[in-house]
Amino acid sequence: MNMTLKTIALTATLVASQATLAQLRGLPDFTPLVEDTAPAVVNIRVTQFGDPVRGGDIAQDEYEDLPEMFRRYFERQQQPQDRQGAGSGFIIDADGYVVTNDHVINGADEIVVRMADRREFIAELVGTDPESDIALLKVSADERLPALEFGDSMDLQQGEWVMAIGSPFNFDQTVTAGIVSAKGRSNQNQSYVPFIQTDVAINRGNSGGPLLNMAGEVVGVNSWILTTGGGYVGLSFSIPAELVQNTVTQLRENGVVRRGLLGVQIGEVTREMAEAMSLDRPTGALVNTVNENSAAAVAGIEDGDIILSFAGRPVETHNDLPPLVGANPPGTRAEVVVSRDGRQRSFEVILDALEPQEEVLLASDEADMERDNGLGLAVEDLSAARRAQMEAPDTGVLITEVSSDAAYRAGLRPGDILLRVNNRVVANVEEFQQATGNLEPGRAVAVRLWRGGQTTFLAFTPDEEDVG
Repeated sequence: MNMTLKTIALTATLVASQATLAQLRGLPDFTPLVEDTAPAVVNIRVTQFGDPVRGGDIAQDEYEDLPEMFRRYFERQQQPQDRQGAGSGFIIDADGYVVTNDHVINGADEIVVRMADRREFIAELVGTDPESDIALLKVSADERLPALEFGDSMDLQQGEWVMAIGSPFNFDQTVTAGIVSAKGRSNQNQSYVPFIQTDVAINRGNSGGPLLNMAGEVVGVNSWILTTGGGYVGLSFSIPAELVQNTVTQLRENGVVRRGLLGVQIGEVTREMAEAMSLDRPTGALVNTVNENSAAAVAGIEDGDIILSFAGRPVETHNDLPPLVGANPPGTRAEVVVSRDGRQRSFEVILDALEPQEEVLLASDEADMERDNGLGLAVEDLSAARRAQMEAPDTGVLITEVSSDAAYRAGLRPGDILLRVNNRVVANVEEFQQATGNLEPGRAVAVRLWRGGQTTFLAFTPDEEDVG
């Protein structure tokens, strides 16, 4: 008995010593945080019902004359070919409201939410906002569900510890941790989101899961990664909590999200531009074009102005302006400070309404729903409205993911518009699939791209595993 007591005491001492050592080294203990928050994190599985794939038309009398083996073959060919996808999410209300990414559930005919205790619910889609990549779901349960609370992502500091919980590669309740690497990062496909960058390990299936601070509050929603081969390489990006809260509130109340529109086309202020415009340093957003009859035009903002602040918030780079504007509803009055001819001027604008646009998917982790092709790319069609916004050509498909190492090394990037594969013009996804359907293994492919107003040709030899 005394030996048992001594063993217990020694074990307790060792555990306490390890905890003390971790504290002395400044390392956090995540175990209480996981215990408190994990029950509210869910796995999300989506199904897109497919049309039957017919094995060719055959008359009924011919069908009845076929041997049994062939009849079974044709019956199998008639079965619908469903497509599956998966992601993560979290409960924000005990009544069953669930937040996830729009790109996780986009196009789904059925959404299943699986709890940490393995219970499953069929979810109702309350609303979705492609611009912020946020979707709101609702499940019905017999009792109140565990829920997470939002924190203030504005208070996040570089170097601060954060933690993620999700379902990478369908491994439910996976916990990863790291630090905040930066704030206010931009993505050209989501100009209204100032992303939080972290080094928390995020992989396919983590999308839609929570980014948590050490108080157990949601400070972000994990959305996308920058990668060379489809996996985590240390660059993960999350949607800030304040933007998520605003989006969720509008989705619950109205089913849609409404954003203000200033009506300008902007660009970067370079060192040379700052010198020419009599600025002491490169800062602000250069107004390249003021749209006719827009809020900016009515207020008196002109081409060549440099916007320094919006509604009292500084505009350090041109990427800062869209999130500041988009956070306000149409009709909002805001002060805009610009630099013109070396002097600062102030204007009051009344924001217009941003018209809804067709969604463009991110370079996402929804690999099970991507289209297969011989170049190792995921592509999407562009709507006319999106082409106009990007000032893009009338033809071509948008590259949303580059999973091929060879394509990435050659210079292809998400956000490029692919115009041609070898000698074949690519106007839409169907033509892209035709152009990449019969590529020869080991043979170089030339592609023509549009990027930032310029076209270029690149050539590379596709990875052998992509060419089939």
